[in-house]
Amino acid sequence: MNKITLSFGGGGEETNKLINDLFYKYFNNEILLKAEDAAVLNLDKKNAFTTDSFTVSPIFFNGGNIGKLAVAGTCNDLAMMGAKPEYLSCSFIIEEGLEFSELEAIVKTMADELKKVDAKIVCGDTKVVPSGSVDKIFINTSGIGKIIKEGISAHNLETGDIIIVSRDIGTHGTVVMAHRYNVDTTLKSDCKVLWDEVKALIDEGIEIKSLRDATRGGISAVLNEWAKASGVGIDIKEEKLPISDEVMGLCEIFGFEPMDLANEGTFVVAVKNEDAKKAEEILKRFNEKASIIGEVTSQDKVTLTSPWGTKRVIELPKGELLPRIC
Repeated sequence: MNKITLSFGGGGEETNKLINDLFYKYFNNEILLKAEDAAVLNLDKKNAFTTDSFTVSPIFFNGGNIGKLAVAGTCNDLAMMGAKPEYLSCSFIIEEGLEFSELEAIVKTMADELKKVDAKIVCGDTKVVPSGSVDKIFINTSGIGKIIKEGISAHNLETGDIIIVSRDIGTHGTVVMAHRYNVDTTLKSDCKVLWDEVKALIDEGIEIKSLRDATRGGISAVLNEWAKASGVGIDIKEEKLPISDEVMGLCEIFGFEPMDLANEGTFVVAVKNEDAKKAEEILKRFNEKASIIGEVTSQDKVTLTSPWGTKRVIELPKGELLPRIC
């Protein structure tokens, strides 16, 4: 088969061929292969549950594709609550005419990402819709993860807590922007599953106050949401923000703010002052650009302090900088 046709969503022979020859091939596990109407899971302790939908244009980009984005996005939402990703559901809405080779590449990437965190897709659904109804493919995933570290919350911030970012910011948004405007770039999206970094912080006794992956709205959105939830302010030191030269250059050309750009493999963590240096050292093992960027204050706003001591307010991003980003 070369292209996906409407018959692949009809529930008959073609649908079964798609499920058995593609999805079961790459998502092979004992729960999924039972082929029941619902997956039966054995859960213990507390679990986190999340859901998300993914619509990115283009569906393939430097450093990943929509499938990698879907697995990483859902696993990371669980990780940000201190939960190890275990089970995912996955629904595909596919536009007729999509090349089968593209769909297979997406599914294979998803399987590869799942293996990195030992998670499984245990149930799913496929719909094929007429040309023009969607842009090639939309993916919805839900995830369940076992909570390893309880108490992580956006409501935990206190004056004096330290803010750390896990790597340089804005790469995913910049890569998608470059593709949209036909700009050559060697930059790769940061898209990845973040559980290993979070687990390292937990295993080494870091008292994590808050965690958030900086997706749509970037770290500007994360910091403003935290400040509002905890009733505090946050001050960021501009010279401490890790931003690559290529991200900064393209932002200057197109008029974007790096702090507003989406990330898909970058998180922000708040820790107690006494844990900050150790937490930064742990994260630097995964990415040397991990950095302490600021602290929680008693003011009621998020500010950016320049190297010369001047301050400006960082607000929630307004409007849609880049539609169909994730």
